[in-house]
Amino acid sequence: MRCDGLVAVVTGGGSGIGHACTEALLAAGARVGVLDVDPSGAPRHPGVHPVSADVADRAGVTAAVDAVAEAFGGLDIVVNNAGISAIGGVEENDDEQWARVLDVNVTGVARTTTAALPYLRRSSHAAIVNVSSVAAGAGLPRRALYSASKGAVHALTLAMAADLVGEGIRVNCVAPGTVDTPWVARLLAAAPDPQAERRRLAARQPTGRLVTAGEVAAAVVYLASPAAGAVTGTSLAVDGGMAGLRMPARS
Repeated sequence: MRCDGLVAVVTGGGSGIGHACTEALLAAGARVGVLDVDPSGAPRHPGVHPVSADVADRAGVTAAVDAVAEAFGGLDIVVNNAGISAIGGVEENDDEQWARVLDVNVTGVARTTTAALPYLRRSSHAAIVNVSSVAAGAGLPRRALYSASKGAVHALTLAMAADLVGEGIRVNCVAPGTVDTPWVARLLAAAPDPQAERRRLAARQPTGRLVTAGEVAAAVVYLASPAAGAVTGTSLAVDGGMAGLRMPARS
């Protein structure tokens, strides 16, 4: 799982899962460009190049990818992590919310990948890892829009993998369960009983706890590394067994 000498771009790398991916890639020997609307949270390290970028802005994200490739002399790995959430049933989000979430979570993956492809095509170890969700394959209550976006990320991963495998570019995704991130912390803080809500979120995963950002990052590094050279078109669940296990209810 070493990435020595490789260059990665992580979108949404300033916090949460993206921050953990940046740290894990650094530890594996990569240099990392952090693309975020607010990159100030990126690790302070000579191997990190933070760039302000919004994946909803094609010109901006293209310039940011170019800046990372220029700073580090190329690009080998793209981690499409940037995303936003939405809560509600199918009738609870308006057209503007649908457009915004799909634009960031799905089209943002396409924009970033398009900007990176000229560099990836020159790499001997090119890999793309998209961050999907357990919601892509498991019906979760009041997550209609978010689930639709992550289902699209899963489908896009497979299509990209089919298109690019002949060029030696691997494309995979990770599908996390409920991850202990700042976004979940804000969600809990808004609940009437934060501790009870945290217990509920933890209990729906067979392991009985939230996934850590570091556990997701470890899966990302594996898929991005040359060690996974025979892995493409795969979704790797990091969800405490949530998608695949059917456990008896806890008493």
